[in-house]
Amino acid sequence: MNYQHDTLFSALVRAMRQFGCHTHDQWEDMKPGTYSYRDLLKMTLALGRLVSKVTDEGEHVGLLMPNMAATAGLLIGASAFGRVPCMLNYTAGGEGMLNACHTARIRLVITSREFVVKANLADEVAHLQGVQLWYLEDLRARFTLADKLWLMGFALWAPRLAVPQGDPEAPAVVLFTSGSEGKPKGVVLSHRALLSNVSQILEILPLNESDKIFNCLPVFHSFGLTGGLLVPLFCGIKLFLYVSPLHYKVIPQLIHNKGCTTLFATSTFLNHYARHASPEDFRSLRYVVAGAEKLAEPVRAIWAEQFGIDILEGYGATETAPVLAVNTPVACRPGSVGRLLPHIDVHLAPVPGIVRGGELHVRGPNLMSGYYRYEQPGLLEPPSSSAGRGWYNTGDVVDIDAEGYLYVVGRLRRFAKVAGEMVSLEMVEDIARAASAEGMHAATCTADLQRGEAIILFTTDSDLTREHLTAAAHGLGYPEIAVPRRILVVDNLPLLGSGKVDYVKLNLLGAQG
Repeated sequence: MNYQHDTLFSALVRAMRQFGCHTHDQWEDMKPGTYSYRDLLKMTLALGRLVSKVTDEGEHVGLLMPNMAATAGLLIGASAFGRVPCMLNYTAGGEGMLNACHTARIRLVITSREFVVKANLADEVAHLQGVQLWYLEDLRARFTLADKLWLMGFALWAPRLAVPQGDPEAPAVVLFTSGSEGKPKGVVLSHRALLSNVSQILEILPLNESDKIFNCLPVFHSFGLTGGLLVPLFCGIKLFLYVSPLHYKVIPQLIHNKGCTTLFATSTFLNHYARHASPEDFRSLRYVVAGAEKLAEPVRAIWAEQFGIDILEGYGATETAPVLAVNTPVACRPGSVGRLLPHIDVHLAPVPGIVRGGELHVRGPNLMSGYYRYEQPGLLEPPSSSAGRGWYNTGDVVDIDAEGYLYVVGRLRRFAKVAGEMVSLEMVEDIARAASAEGMHAATCTADLQRGEAIILFTTDSDLTREHLTAAAHGLGYPEIAVPRRILVVDNLPLLGSGKVDYVKLNLLGAQG
């Protein structure tokens, strides 16, 4: 579908007209019952009108909400009425959320009292000093008889006339990504960027109306928002929204019970699901797409051997809404992250000390409008890189083969310079996984007077030794300089809400150790 001139709201209206109003089991979450397209439109209009009662046009509004249909209604409804929804990461803690509010100049946050209680977020919410809180339970009381007459007598019948005319280039959402010192950057994504990425994904992934997506990735993360919410919404695919990706025993059973055919997840989460599932649990799955972090080879193997499922690995960034490349059933090369999506331009910049590949710069219709930075809150910084204005530097070193498959060599910040040689920390993690498939591993580095930098390996395997790692490196054909000299055993690796390893915490642990 071509959404070139659409906003999220007008795309929802188009989808409803294409796939039908009364698709009663189109969406489902943990609340009883299901939602049709008409139900979703009704919820979107009502919540958008409520948000407009307590905010000003153009205002940035914080949304502190779980994976629920109401969250989609809030997001699309707020943007339909000219507000800018900003998705707060509730796993970032009270200080992280307060910093995000400062970065995007958020004065008002909408949340749910029930959610705050169930998610044990009372302390975090109390930390939001100087920010006005509105609870949905209280906000709904402001929906008057006149509002109900407007909704049922007019807005549902002429939805495009019921909201202000939208601009595809206007901000549709702000997502937050951590800066180098933990201060969040606000990534401003337009309607055009989000809908372009939906179109790009659907050009290459053969999803259709018979599919049902299971999404437990939080919608404050771009993978969960675009892949797990917007893709099914705008192409008629059924969706089951679950509140947390951390319920490793429950999720495989739910996938089986709901007959889901498609799962989006990170490598870390897929590893846990596989270890708590029976082959029957995943019998309905046709596609499992991994992103947000490198797919570990033992995870790929366990899914293939136990469930007969070949994981499709992809790659992207919040700044590109987020998908840049993905393997597909007909174009899949294990070890790569697939071919780039249509309509994306690429520039590889040489990196001193790295022979293979270059630093990836991209531009395309799915690129962000720009950043908000903590130091200059609310001031949009358009994308720009050494390749020129309108380009985004991913910071990743990649290699592209003759057939267009993209291989991520490593994140430029995730290289250690050991004795004058550049060593990818992702290579170190590959070695650890080859030596200990059952354990969880992550590598960082620290300053070293003798060698420039020293590699630290964090592992949950207390039996892992340097001798095991050296043997695994030789087996993989990797240089011995990539074998870490320090091994720190931890009970669990710290994770971000997106499922990625929290390397900031590991760096602090390494400095203390």
